[in-house]
Amino acid sequence: MTRVLLATFNLMPDGEPGGDLLLRALTERGVDAAWACWDDPAVDWAAADLVAVRSTWDYHRRCPEFLDWATSVAARTVLLNGAEVFAWNADKSYLTDLGDLPVVPTSLLDDRSLVAGLREAVAAWGTVVVKPATGAGGVGLVVAEGLDDPSLEGLVAGPWVVQPLVGSVRTTGEISVYVLDGRAVSQVDKLPAGGELRVQELYGGGTRPGVLEPETAALAERVVAVVGSRLGADLSYARVDLMTYDERLVISELELIEPGLHLDVLPGNAAAFADLVAQRLRRLS
Repeated sequence: MTRVLLATFNLMPDGEPGGDLLLRALTERGVDAAWACWDDPAVDWAAADLVAVRSTWDYHRRCPEFLDWATSVAARTVLLNGAEVFAWNADKSYLTDLGDLPVVPTSLLDDRSLVAGLREAVAAWGTVVVKPATGAGGVGLVVAEGLDDPSLEGLVAGPWVVQPLVGSVRTTGEISVYVLDGRAVSQVDKLPAGGELRVQELYGGGTRPGVLEPETAALAERVVAVVGSRLGADLSYARVDLMTYDERLVISELELIEPGLHLDVLPGNAAAFADLVAQRLRRLS
């Protein structure tokens, strides 16, 4: 059987929630798969025919080390999406590099430009959201109404991105579309708890299966195709996060490293991802 390693991290050695479904789906397709912690020195990544990054959910805290690991793995075997894509996607400044694609307006801040950049952003957008350029799970997100907003004392280490507060996230929430092998296959709908902006369960948010409309699917597929072409990369998998801004769907984030498949909510994603892996393996044979 073909050997595949699914990369996770040390607090989740058995993979993402519902990860057993993914192992089972791969086994059914003749693939011998196992979870492995990305920083485990005992793992022989080169012995795998293919490596898929799945739940490396500490990468944002250890980004240089993680990217070095990805580069090392990609030099020895097939790494889905690839180290160069990971490096591009790990810094949210990519949101300023999406050309004509619809995206939440985004500006970049560092320690030198913080005051002037915040002043400009508040003047243009009113209430703003500041978050670390390399981050995940809503950690370090700050909402500010001005330079004297006490919430700015909660800023984590920069650099940061600053965006307008998108009010629709509190009413209609955010949707996440899974694009596998260039095709939109499923969607989850996410709503924050009362008063929150962050949709993650950690902050009381809820996730449920969504109905993937043709227009939404087409936008998500277009996003992945445009970015793949721009990077010269085969984007095997992606999660496109969308919300409504100025009465249209815009990209809030594009997850190309380790988007959780929400297998507890969308168990069918296990079969879809396993199909993707099996297809990539056939191309290698």
